[in-house]
Amino acid sequence: MAQAKTRRGMDMLHGTIWDKLLLLALPLAATAMLQQLFNAADVAVVGSFVEGEAQAKAAMAAVGSNSPIVNLLVNLFVGISLGTNVLIAQCIGSGDHASIRKAVHTSVTLAALGGLGVGLAGQLVVSPILHGMGVPPEVFDMSALYLRIYLLGMPVILLYNFESAIFRSAGDTRTPWWCSPCPAC
Repeated sequence: MAQAKTRRGMDMLHGTIWDKLLLLALPLAATAMLQQLFNAADVAVVGSFVEGEAQAKAAMAAVGSNSPIVNLLVNLFVGISLGTNVLIAQCIGSGDHASIRKAVHTSVTLAALGGLGVGLAGQLVVSPILHGMGVPPEVFDMSALYLRIYLLGMPVILLYNFESAIFRSAGDTRTPWWCSPCPAC
């Protein structure tokens, strides 16, 4: 039986699994590595724009002190977007085009509104969170500024993660890989 291919993805329901698994997994792994490089690039960029060794160290400490918060937020919404992935994949598998359309629209709306909500509400709790984490006073202001800027980018980050889940549910892992935040590009 010839393998049917969707418009931008692959037919995961027919034929052998091993070739599809490899084609699906490699871009996923590459995307995860690029996202880690994105975090490392933050530190490198911040360190290069600050003059003086002491200021550079303080700036890098400010970025590093936000890593737990940033990772918590991103991983939380990546986990939620996996639910989108599963739901849309089930709808694709059953051929229910109306449900696919509804799930895609709902997930994009959730990403946009969730990103705006986290970005704006987060602005109000930056200082209490950083105080609760015990961020040193000498890097507190820079940490707060970095976190505020990062939170303003949450709508875009969530849209990327949810849209990646949508593409992946159709078997297309290449498009999210090409659109991933790549510091080397």
